[in-house]
Amino acid sequence: MNKYQKIAVFGGGSWATAIVKMLSKNLENVGWYMRDEQTIEHIKENDHNPKYLSSAELDATRLDISSDINYMVENYDVLIFVIPSAFLKSELNKLSTFFEHKIIFSAIKGIIPETGLIVGEHFIREYHIPIENIGIITGPCHAEEVAMERLSYLTIACQDEEKAKQMAKSLESWYIKAKTSDDIIGTEYAAVLKNIYAVAAGIAHGLGYGDNFQSVLMSNAIREMKRFIRKVHKMKRNINDSAYLGDLLVTGYSMFSRNRHFGNMIGKGYTVKSAQLEMNMIAEGFYAAKSAFKIKEVNGTKTPIIDAVYAILYENKSPKKEFKKLADKLD
Repeated sequence: MNKYQKIAVFGGGSWATAIVKMLSKNLENVGWYMRDEQTIEHIKENDHNPKYLSSAELDATRLDISSDINYMVENYDVLIFVIPSAFLKSELNKLSTFFEHKIIFSAIKGIIPETGLIVGEHFIREYHIPIENIGIITGPCHAEEVAMERLSYLTIACQDEEKAKQMAKSLESWYIKAKTSDDIIGTEYAAVLKNIYAVAAGIAHGLGYGDNFQSVLMSNAIREMKRFIRKVHKMKRNINDSAYLGDLLVTGYSMFSRNRHFGNMIGKGYTVKSAQLEMNMIAEGFYAAKSAFKIKEVNGTKTPIIDAVYAILYENKSPKKEFKKLADKLD
């Protein structure tokens, strides 16, 4: 990857809009794939996304927006996918072109339900992308604070350090700081798992648990995350770095966290279906809980928090009873 390669973003939601905003501060041209033609026309005329992150000011003169996914893949070199994991496979099925020589970055923070793979692994196995051409964009960073141009931090992971540095440079600004990492598997799994733990934090809040319990829940969550990631990809990493602990904390505590909000509704007595219908955004933690539970069943990791969230979301167990049992397992 070099500074002359063209970058395109795939997805029309809040995080995709935030990434487009960051890129367009530094690049003369940014490709942007989204399905909704009406939204595309609105952005071109009004310089903001009417459906998501509408307060974020965009410079439409720098944006090449299209609802043709094949056009975007054919005409851009670096492809950033921000499509919710539950819909990624169906979007990729529209392709009649190939990813040959393309660099793929994922900012999805989810597991592909059909394959049980994190996004980077999905592209490696299903599309034979070389691992050095796979990258991850992760936080701790909420799209809403990017819109407000509040100081935020990103971690860009890629085994090819130069590609990570170039992506970081493309995203940085006076309010965005970006560091690099070579832990593409660990950072992506961390981005997936923190959404499950945020759902747990939301359920706890909805049930009436206080800050004291939340602090114990989060301290246990980071240790559980460490055990899980070590099982799936053992390498030297500091779990207290921002990409792991920082992202977990902001997703577990922030008022902007859709996964915490989803969990809060479950704790207050909403059914899964009613909570999903009330939200206009995808809570990745719902899908991630099922995939993570399956993975831990195979590798034998001790994951009491994931187990509790899975039981509530997929086995229709009582949140009150599951969290009472969970509380006795935490330390």
